[in-house]
Amino acid sequence: MRKIVVVDYRPEWAVAFQREAACIAKVLGENMVAIHHIGSTSVPGLCAKPILDIMPVVRDIGAVDGCNAGFIALGYTPMGEFGIPGRRYFHKGGDERTHHVHVFAEENREAIERHLAVSAYLRAHADEARAYGELKKALAARFPRDWESYCDGKDEYVRALEARALAWYRSQKG
Repeated sequence: MRKIVVVDYRPEWAVAFQREAACIAKVLGENMVAIHHIGSTSVPGLCAKPILDIMPVVRDIGAVDGCNAGFIALGYTPMGEFGIPGRRYFHKGGDERTHHVHVFAEENREAIERHLAVSAYLRAHADEARAYGELKKALAARFPRDWESYCDGKDEYVRALEARALAWYRSQKG
């Protein structure tokens, strides 16, 4: 069972994202239209599990399945949709997880916007990022090997955070 570890923000996460994004771009080729660093490791100052979340956006989600061998060569395990219709999910590092890749088609605006909104909102609202970080640290200390309880403990907070983030994000665009 993987241990839940939440650490202070590390500036090298941004560099690691750039490096990994270049490798993923080669695997996805012309199908990729954008790639984003999302999740807690993308927010300076926010403590996080030291796992990079990367979101490539592609023209054709079905074509991503033909890239599994390329992802495997980079050390990823292909997981298909893994519970989220329209997504292709890959993870790297086995029990010592280091990366999650969430691929969405560009027409899946809702999923893309939700991920971008939360990261942007937390970058713009240091107080919210601090509160979220403290919650994650407390849950990791309380449930160091109980992923279900850790996730359940964040669930209500994250749903409310997503709602605030989406409202803020949409107001910034409008």
